Amino acid sequence: MGMKKGLIVTICIVAVLVLIVGACVGSYNGLVGEREKIDGLLANIDTQLQRRNDLIPNLVNTVKGYTNHESEVLANVSDARAKLAGANTTAEKSAADNELSGALSRLLMVVENYPQLKADTQFTALTDELAGTENRIAVARKDYNDAAQQYNAMIKRFPKVIFANLFGFEKAEYFQAAEGAEQAPNVNFD
Repeated sequence: MGMKKGLIVTICIVAVLVLIVGACVGSYNGLVGEREKIDGLLANIDTQLQRRNDLIPNLVNTVKGYTNHESEVLANVSDARAKLAGANTTAEKSAADNELSGALSRLLMVVENYPQLKADTQFTALTDELAGTENRIAVARKDYNDAAQQYNAMIKRFPKVIFANLFGFEKAEYFQAAEGAEQAPNVNFD
């Protein structure tokens, strides 16, 4: 009987250890999955920002064709576009995106002074595409920030906080928009 009792105790200890290891692996893998989700959503933002960046040269060239005195506004758009292209961190991308959005808003306000430009079919198509891209950027930002909030809460909760600290899972940065940037630039020239 003593040997049978010892075997049962050993099996129980092994079962408990398997459960503990399984819980640890599950927690770690859950953190990895959430981090990958955030990285994927940030890549979606990058894709939409790049799409907008690709539209800007055509928009600027179309505006240049109609304006002769708006070189400062056009230069601001080009400079802000270059900053966004060179941004590496989420904070840098967020700041550069805000600067570019402001420069585009100023450009689109200047266009109000050029009725022929507003009637140009290429300009209209570009501004429609820009408006669609701005909306996709807003959705991608929201999706990213929602996932970042969920992940940040997850790495602060017990017992995952232990694994987050142990394995170097850091807080995700939020993609911050400038104040008043909740709305896409007005590109409707009806």
